Amino acid sequence: MSEENVQEIMARLMELRLEHRDLDEVINRLQDNLHVDQLQLRRLKKRKLMLKDMIQQLESRLIPDLNA
Repeated sequence: MSEENVQEIMARLMELRLEHRDLDEVINRLQDNLHVDQLQLRRLKKRKLMLKDMIQQLESRLIPDLNA
C-alpha cells in the first residue's frame, strides 16, 4: 500500500472517529430527554454502529499482510 493511500485512510479514520464521538454525545443527550423521538434515537444508534464497522474495516486495511 502506498504512503498516499495510508494517508487517505488515516484522514478518513479521523473523520469517522469524530463523527462517531459526536453521535455518541448526541445519543447520550437525547436519552436524558423524556420526550425523545425513539425512531430518531434508533436511527442515530444504527448510524453509530455503521460508523464503528467502517472504522474497523479501515483499521484492518492498515494492518500489513503477513506472508506466512
